[in-house]
Amino acid sequence: MSRFMPDRFTIMLVCAVILASFLPIYGEPAYWFGIATDIAIGLLFFLHGARLSREVVVGGLLHWRLHLTILATTFVIFPLLGLAIGFLPESILPAPLYAGILFLCVLPSTVQSSIAFTSMANGNVPAAIVSASGSNLFGMFLTPLLAGLVMSTAGEGGGVSADAIEKIALQLLAPFVVGQLLQPFIGNWIRARKKLLAPVDRGGILMVVYLAFSTAVIEGIWRTFSLTDIAAVIVTDMVLLAVVIVITMYGSRLLGFSKEDEIAITFCGSKKSLASGVPMANAIFAGQSSAIGAIVLPIMLFHQIQLMVCAVLAQKYAQRKVKVEDKATAAA
Repeated sequence: MSRFMPDRFTIMLVCAVILASFLPIYGEPAYWFGIATDIAIGLLFFLHGARLSREVVVGGLLHWRLHLTILATTFVIFPLLGLAIGFLPESILPAPLYAGILFLCVLPSTVQSSIAFTSMANGNVPAAIVSASGSNLFGMFLTPLLAGLVMSTAGEGGGVSADAIEKIALQLLAPFVVGQLLQPFIGNWIRARKKLLAPVDRGGILMVVYLAFSTAVIEGIWRTFSLTDIAAVIVTDMVLLAVVIVITMYGSRLLGFSKEDEIAITFCGSKKSLASGVPMANAIFAGQSSAIGAIVLPIMLFHQIQLMVCAVLAQKYAQRKVKVEDKATAAA
């Protein structure tokens, strides 16, 4: 049953939401806490850039069909499914929460968990590293543009402002590029201290979640949405993930990819990044303080659902490979 239990990070996220619900930060402390949060997020993306090896990037780029398939799933199929969810009546899925689902659908893939599950399932790990990292890099440009496009199409607001794009470039892209430039000098040192630097990754996200939900609580998020509304988001997230997994799994087979490539496509294509999504939501919807909590909530719920489902799926893939090897050994 442990595979279905929330991971430690998810428990910390829930604690951050509970803390914000009872002790929200506001006024001048919120201002300074916001500055500290921006610095923490910048450091997070600097470390992402510094970790990514140039050799891995160059080697993985040769498998362009796989990368295009994953990018198409992340930035085309997901947004189209998000627009299809818009046919649900607002009595089932309230408009603010649907906006969160739409934003979830235009986010890039995860990095760490996509690679970890691909490795666990004996998939194409180098390709997963390149695709997941490339998805995050492209997402800094595509996510705000797609967010404006799909939300305008669905009638959930206009486009994304130039200020939001500038904030994403300065807060996320610039530190990432600096990290990549310094990677030859500090990359090995940072990769060797993954556990030591893990609190930086998680701490920045927890700070953003606490700040976002503090604002949302002050604006009355828990008076706006009921448990039924939250249950509707959970079911929507589950169905969305299931549909994408089926598309990536069977679609990769129809396109003639190997089993190792299928695994990478399935895990990289079905993921959505909480680490990128929360800071981007904070930048894109900075002028809509009452909306950020509703935007972030579907992302947080999807994060835990994808971890539980993909943990089971990775084990199934791994067990299947063991059975195939055992049959080959017996036949020999």
